[in-house]
Amino acid sequence: MKIVLTVLVIGLMLATLGVLFAGLLGLARGGGDPARSNRLMRWRVLLQAGTLLLFMLLLHLLKS
Repeated sequence: MKIVLTVLVIGLMLATLGVLFAGLLGLARGGGDPARSNRLMRWRVLLQAGTLLLFMLLLHLLKS
C-alpha cells in the first residue's frame, strides 16, 4: 500500500508540474486563450490538492 501511494504521489506531483509549465509557457507566449489558462489553473489546483491529501495519508501510514 505504501509503495502504491508513493507512486501515486510522485505521479500527481509530475502531473502538477506539467500543468504548471503548460500554463507558464502559455503565459510567456502571450496572447493566449484566457479560458485555456483558467482551465489549466483549475487543473493545477485540483492536482495539488490531490497530491497533498495523498501525501498526508502516506505520512500517516509511514508513522504507524
